[in-house]
Amino acid sequence: MQKFVELMREWIGDIPEHMPWDLEERLEKNSDILLVDVREESEFDAMRIPDSICAPRGILESCCEWDFEETIPELVKAREREVVVVCRSGHRSLLSAKSLEILGFENIASLKGGIKGWNDFDLPLLDAADKPVDPDEADEDLTAKVREDQLDPARRR
Repeated sequence: MQKFVELMREWIGDIPEHMPWDLEERLEKNSDILLVDVREESEFDAMRIPDSICAPRGILESCCEWDFEETIPELVKAREREVVVVCRSGHRSLLSAKSLEILGFENIASLKGGIKGWNDFDLPLLDAADKPVDPDEADEDLTAKVREDQLDPARRR
């Protein structure tokens, strides 16, 4: 049985990854890129990359198909568009990009480092009211907070 991180390492190279500064440049040149944020809606509402859409990882597959309550028409129609998948740190986005690839999306990539990496380079983030998010406040929210009991017992102090 593979661990999540091992699976992600296996898919790195299979799924293209864009660095935040490269994605910013690509977005300036190509407004047709679809940014799909697979974080939960509460995470998305707190901060998001401008012009991204939210399709949470847990319902992603039904978001990109017709006839579901979760269907997002723009995503269903995007199988031939360039799609970049985004999450907090870049792990869920790889898994999600692989799912989209399996479902027939032809030009899929992941944002390396996720929203955290985007924010680390002081690139713009907006809240649910389309107001800019302070990068320092975003960093606080985006920093992983792993409790001692969540650590691998072999790595605990």
